[in-house]
Amino acid sequence: MRFKYLIILLLVSCQPLSNQSSNKIVYSSSGFAYIYNEGDYIKKYVSKRFDNQKLLVAHNKIRVGKIVRITNPENKKNLILKINKRTNYPDFYQILITKAVAEKLKLNNSMPYVEIQEIKKNKSFIAEKAKTFKEEKKVSNKVPVTSVKIDNISKIKTNKTLKPKIFYIIIADFYSYNSAMFLKKRITKEMKDFSATKLTIKKKQKNNFQLISGPYKTVNSLKNDYIILKKNSFEELEVKLND
Repeated sequence: MRFKYLIILLLVSCQPLSNQSSNKIVYSSSGFAYIYNEGDYIKKYVSKRFDNQKLLVAHNKIRVGKIVRITNPENKKNLILKINKRTNYPDFYQILITKAVAEKLKLNNSMPYVEIQEIKKNKSFIAEKAKTFKEEKKVSNKVPVTSVKIDNISKIKTNKTLKPKIFYIIIADFYSYNSAMFLKKRITKEMKDFSATKLTIKKKQKNNFQLISGPYKTVNSLKNDYIILKKNSFEELEVKLND
């Protein structure tokens, strides 16, 4: 069963986020970034070639030249960059980035979770220019590095407890609880290969209900359900961390 037309009938159209200062956000999503590897281009996993030493990003929907803010929610580091190319990459991922971007954001390569926001620039807004690793390396090489003895590192104590990473798939937003429940029942009944026991409805606001799937403690378990949903015409899926 394909759910595409059912979703169109039930879903409330996604509204643009409200203005934050003077930059209007017109697209917002979250999920995993596809970190470019030259071997993936050779194997045709991606359709365009990129220079991994440069801060480059590509998207399969956002137009070339549009400006996006990419944030690592774990450390709040973010980059504001232009979409350099429009390219294909595996459906599970929300955006393609080079290794330079991943390192700049200090992403976990095995779990590169990011938040993406398209920004409509105004006169006072200037996008950060792409810099090569070579240029940054010249600067970093001039900075003196204080040596630290290995036996001293082991004595450093920290009270910070790492919060376990729990992921959820946001399937759709609805105006009414009944619409969300209707789709939940249809998925449970008709998608036999999907783990419907993970489906829940979460009230976000007075007239905003989200149908979500989770929790997922591993990327592989999340990826399996994500791909099943995609195959059943759920297009605008979003992944949330510790929601």
